[in-house]
Amino acid sequence: METLLEGRNAVNSWLERYGVKFGIYKNGVFKEQLFPYDSIPRVITKDDWDILEKGLIQRATALNRFIYDVYHDKKIINDGIIPPEFVYSSKGYLHECEGITPSEGIYAHIAGIDLVQAKNGDWFILEDNLRIPSGASYPMIARNVMRKVYPAIFRDKKILDNRDYGDLLRNMMDYVNVGGGLNVIFTPGRYNSAFFEHSYLAEKAGATLAYAGEIVVEDDYAYYLGLHGKKERIGCIYRRTSDDYMDPNTFVPDSLIGIPNLMQAVRKGNVAVVNALGNGVADDKGIYYFVPKMIRYYLDEEPILHNAPTYLPYYKEDYDYILSSLEKLVIKDVSEAGGYGVVFGRDLDEKSLLELKDLIKEDPRRFIAQEVIDFRDLEIFDDESGGTVMRKADLRAFVISGRTTSVWPSGLTRFSRNPNSFVVNSSQGGGFKDTWVMCE
Repeated sequence: METLLEGRNAVNSWLERYGVKFGIYKNGVFKEQLFPYDSIPRVITKDDWDILEKGLIQRATALNRFIYDVYHDKKIINDGIIPPEFVYSSKGYLHECEGITPSEGIYAHIAGIDLVQAKNGDWFILEDNLRIPSGASYPMIARNVMRKVYPAIFRDKKILDNRDYGDLLRNMMDYVNVGGGLNVIFTPGRYNSAFFEHSYLAEKAGATLAYAGEIVVEDDYAYYLGLHGKKERIGCIYRRTSDDYMDPNTFVPDSLIGIPNLMQAVRKGNVAVVNALGNGVADDKGIYYFVPKMIRYYLDEEPILHNAPTYLPYYKEDYDYILSSLEKLVIKDVSEAGGYGVVFGRDLDEKSLLELKDLIKEDPRRFIAQEVIDFRDLEIFDDESGGTVMRKADLRAFVISGRTTSVWPSGLTRFSRNPNSFVVNSSQGGGFKDTWVMCE
C-alpha cells in the first residue's frame, strides 16, 4: 500500500509538472484543473472482462447499425420499434446527414460507454458516448508513469497491457482513410477541456494535430496546410469538435473553429470523419432507452449487458410512475452532459420536487428517469485522514470499430471525491484510477 501511495504522488506530480489538466467552462469562465489520480487500481477479473467485452462489442455493433438505418432506410422507425418523433426531435439528429454513408459504413468509430457495477457484481450501462468521447489518455499516462516508478508491479502481476490504444486508433484511421491521405486529429484548441488528450493521442497514433485554419477544402477534397504553405491531402479527420461547429457553411455559421465546406467533401466520400457527423442521434439519453430493443431488432440477440432500469415520460405508464415516484428516482436532462442536469429526487425539498414535476409535464421529451443503482464503492487514498476511504466509481470503456470491433483492455475509472455523491465526472471535481484487466 505504501508503494501505491508513493506512486500516486509521483503520478500527480508528473501530471502537474507537464500540465496534464482537464479544463471546464463554468458560468462563462474557463478554468483548468488537475484531474487527480489515485493509484489504488480498479481490478477487473478475466471472467468479468470476458462478459464486458462481448457485451460492449454487441452494443457498439447495434448502435452503428441504428445510426446507418436512421439516415437511410429507417426500418426501425417504420416497424414501430422507436417512435419517429423521438428520433427527429433529438438534438443529435442532423438532417444534413441524410443519405450519407461514411467510409466503410462506420459511424461510431470510438464509443465511450459508461458502466457501473452493482454491489451484487452485475454491470449496468449508464450512457453511450458516441460523439467525441474523451478520457483514454489519462489511464495511458498514469500507467506509463507507474511503470517507470515501480516496474515490478506490472512485471509480477498478470495484467493486460494497455499500451496499444494508439495502435488501435492508428489501425482504425488507416482502415477508413480515403485515398491514402494524412490522418489528422482536429482540435478546437487549448481552451477545449480535453486539449492535452488531443495532442497526446496525435503523438501516440502517429497523426497530425491540426487547428482551425490549418485544414481547407478545395474542389471537395480536404487538405492540411503545413509549414511554408505545403498542402497535403487528408484522408481521415479524427475530430474533437462538436458537430454544430465543424462546418460553418452547413451548421453554426459563426463558428470560428470549424472547416468551411467540410460537408461537401464528406458527401462526396472524399474524406473520413471520426466519429461520423450526425451520430449524436444515438448518443441521446432518450435514445439510450431503446438500445436493448435495437440489439434484439438488428442482431436478433438478447442484450448481454443491461441498461439501468429506465423510464421514459414519453410513455404514459412511465410518465405516471415518474411523477408519483420522483423522490426515489434519478432524473436526467437528455441535452446535458458531463454530470450536469442530473438530479436525485431524494435530495430535493417539496418545493423543488413540484418545480421538477412541472418541467417534466411541460416537456416530457427532455427527461429520462432511472432507478438509483447502489453501485460499488472503490477504495481511494484520503489526504485528510492519511488513510483510505470508499467512494463511488464508474468505468468508461472504449470500443474501437474499424476493420474489426474491439474493446481496449483498460478504461477510465472515475470516482467521486465527495462521500455523499454518486456523480463521478471529472467536470464535477472527480478523480481517476487505472483499470487493471487481469489475464487470468
